[in-house]
Order: sequence, then C-alpha cells, then structure tokens
Amino acid sequence: MVLLALVLAAPVLALLVAALGWNAESWAVLRAMADTTLPGYALTSVVVCVSVAVSVAVVGAATAVAVTVFDFPGRRVAEWVLLLPLAMPAYVTAYAYTDFLQYAGPAQTWLRDTLGLQGRVLPDIRSTWGAVVVFTFTLYPYVYLLARTALAERAAHLLEAARLLGAPLGRRLRAVALPMARPAIAAGVALALMETLADFGVVSYFGVQTFTAGIYKAWLVMDDRVAAAQLAWMLLATVGALLWVEQRAQRRLRFAATRPGRGGVEAQPVRLRGRGAVVAWLVCGVPVLLGFGLPVLFMLRPLVQGWDVLPWQAFLGWARNSVMLAGAAAMLTTAAALALGYAARRLATPLVQAAVRVVALGYAVPGAVIVVGLLLPLGWVQARWPEATLAAWVTTTVLGVLWAYLVRFTAVALQSVQSGYARVPAHFDDAARMLGVHGLALWRRVHWPLLRRAVLAAALLVFVDVMKELPATLVLRPFNMDTLAVMAHQMARDERLGEAALPALTLVAVGLVPVMLLSRALRRGEANAC
Repeated sequence: MVLLALVLAAPVLALLVAALGWNAESWAVLRAMADTTLPGYALTSVVVCVSVAVSVAVVGAATAVAVTVFDFPGRRVAEWVLLLPLAMPAYVTAYAYTDFLQYAGPAQTWLRDTLGLQGRVLPDIRSTWGAVVVFTFTLYPYVYLLARTALAERAAHLLEAARLLGAPLGRRLRAVALPMARPAIAAGVALALMETLADFGVVSYFGVQTFTAGIYKAWLVMDDRVAAAQLAWMLLATVGALLWVEQRAQRRLRFAATRPGRGGVEAQPVRLRGRGAVVAWLVCGVPVLLGFGLPVLFMLRPLVQGWDVLPWQAFLGWARNSVMLAGAAAMLTTAAALALGYAARRLATPLVQAAVRVVALGYAVPGAVIVVGLLLPLGWVQARWPEATLAAWVTTTVLGVLWAYLVRFTAVALQSVQSGYARVPAHFDDAARMLGVHGLALWRRVHWPLLRRAVLAAALLVFVDVMKELPATLVLRPFNMDTLAVMAHQMARDERLGEAALPALTLVAVGLVPVMLLSRALRRGEANAC
C-alpha cells in the first residue's frame, strides 16, 4: 500500500525535491521571472480567483437559500436543474460564448444590422472578465450543493423556531441561515477556486495569463523546465492552502443536527406568490440559463449549420480513444481505491492512514502540476543517463497518460469506496472471522456485495472526469491518439467551432449522467430524512 501511495504521489514528491534542490541557476531563473512574467501571472491569478470567489459565493448561496428557505411553484424542478452546469466543462462554455458573441458572431452581427453601428458592439469575451463569467456559472454548483445540504439538514428547524419567536424574514436569513451555511459556502468556494486554478482550457483559449498557462508556456514554448517547476510549485502551494481551508470548513460542518421529533417544531418554508415567485425563479433560472441552457443552444447552432461537413469518421475514432482511456482509468483507479480502502479498514496503522491521506490529495493537484511532476524526474534521468529509455515509456504513451489519471482521479474513487466502507459495520468482519472467513475470502464474500454500488459509482465518476480531462491528456497522449476533449480544444483554437461542437456536446451529454444520479440521490436522501 505504501508503494502504491508513493507511485501516486510521485509528481508532488518530484516537485518537492526540485524545490529543495534549488541552485544558483534556479534562483537566477526565479529572479528573471520576477522581473518579467511572474508579477503578471500572480496578479491575473489573484484577480480571477477573488472575482470567482465572490461571484460563486453570491450565486451559490442565493440559489441555495431560494430552494430551501422559500417555497414557490416549480421549486422541485429548480432543485435539480441548478446542478446542470456541473455537466458543462468550463472550456465548452467558453467556446460557446465566443462563437456567439465574437465580432462575426450572431449577436454582434444582429446588433450592427439593427442599430446601424460600425465596428465592435460588445466587449470581447476572450478576456479576464469573460473567464470570470465562465468560471462563475460553471462552478457555482459547488457552493449551491454544499450550502443547500447545510441549510436543509441543519438550519430549517432553527429558521422555523426563529419565525415562531417573531423574527422577521431578513433577520432570520442574516442571523440564522447565513451563519449556519458559512462553513459550507467556504468549502464550496475553496473547491471552485481549486478548479479555477487547475483550468487550462478556458485560460488558454481566452489568452488569460494565469499560473497554469504560464506552466505550459514555460515548458512547451520556452523549453525551460526550471521555470515550469517553479511555477508549478507556486501553484501547488496555493492549491494546498485552498485545500486546507476546504478541509477546515468541512470539519466545521460536522456538528450535531437535531431534527424535530413528534410534537416538535416542523420547518415550514416561506410560501411565495406573484412577484416573490418571479424573483425566486429569476434567482434560480438565470444561473442555469447562463451556465447550461445558452451554451448548449450556442453550440447546437454551428453543429446544425455544419452538419453536412462534420468529421463523423474521425469523431468515432476520438470517441473510441476517449472511452478506452476513460474505461481503463476507471478500472485502475477503482482497483487502487479498493486496495487502499481495504488496507485502511484492516490495518489502521499510522503509515497506512498517512498513505491514504496522501492519495486523497490527488484530486486537488492541477493537471499542469501533475504533468510537470511526471516529466521533471524523467528529464533528470535522461540528462544523467542518456542511454536510458525510461522517458520513452512515459512520454507520449498510454502508460504516461494512465499514470497521470491515476494520480489525479484515484482520490475520487477512494472517496466513494470509503463512504461505502463507512456503511459496512465492523462486526460483520468479526462475525465472518468467527465463521472461518479470512483474507481475500472476507473481502470477496462480505465486503464486495456491500460495496458493489459504491464501486460502480466510483467508476462512473472517474469515467466522466477522464472523458472531460484536458491538460494532462493534451501533453502526454500518444501522437496518434486524440480524444474528444483534445479535439474540441484544438478545433476551437483553430476557429473551427462548427466541428468542435460535436465532441463538445458529446462531453456534455456524458457529464449529464452523474449529475442526474446525484440529483436522484439527493432527493432520495431528503425523502428519507423526512
């Protein structure tokens, strides 16, 4: 188990070794970057992160309050449609808005023809503010989901008690709802910022110079491994701080939530009619429209217009490659998660627990950092032993791509497996051992039947995440193995948005599957809690 954890933590460990081994050349590169590109990367990243943090907090909290505190016609529909932007990769949303709002797009063409104006009518969305808008309306569901759960499970009956004590609505929201949801909002914002910092598709397409874009530029354009490693370490340190905030906020969520029993206070949402219901629908409908509805419609337009020239034969090959890589990654990550989960259950030693925690951090590591962490030690080996062929086994090979997927997504499968193990009582193991069942037989006859649904959920989540993954696939894939995500990015970059719409919408359709399952699970959990 420790060896498996070391394999999965290798990229981060390589960056740590690189940081500890900085020499005069490294400091010279860092000083040169501080005088040229580093301030721009840092300032742009801070501006984007602060803007996204405020935006997703406001949108996510407002939508969560609307569907938990208030009751209006269509509230049940709003509860699940607010999750739909989770199915939209941020870079697909960026392609859609660019195609519709660019100078030659339908929006500006219609405005010029209607108003008789010359030149550009709308500001260019391929900018920092455009990236903030895209991130806000694709990532707000992180805040919405956590805040909604916190309010529904912990604050509903307290809000009702405050109402019975005569507190007006504004004071109930300000003094009860927001303090109860604050840890959930903080955790959701941290998750959204980790996704923002890890993104490559949006910032690359919009030309926004963040740390992630700088890592790829330093490695692939400037061929400067030292600069790329330094930028990757700075980005990793920032993500580590966000992860600490998210975990601290999650711990604060673990307080007792007493539900009213028979004869207790029953929560009653505030009923809205007329203007109030319209406002609630606008609060819930605008984020869904901007984060899912309009991007899908905007991508359907070039798809329909270019239907006759779509590369169907090539599309089947991209889809096959994506499914093969995603399927292999799903099987490998779930197998690794099962091994780690079983070891953590049977061998609760500090070493095993530390290994599990190290692996669980993988999902927070940006794809750009993983790429640098994998390629950096290969460069060391190649420079020291030129005759070695280790680099040929990892660079531009399926092995390298799957290794990056394992590092990034084993944490996703592990979380699902551990939640499944949490529902398997420990006395089941004791009873099986008393009946003479030990070792792998215990896992096969006792654990596996009870973990089957959790394992399938883990494999599905990893499958969908790998289908949408862009940075590591773009750099490490074999030259003749293009995926849907890679081709959507390359075609959009070449302004072939009609052809990019087909793989992009396919990724959206695949992403809808876990969103629907999540919505169903949430509704089932709320029904059981009632």
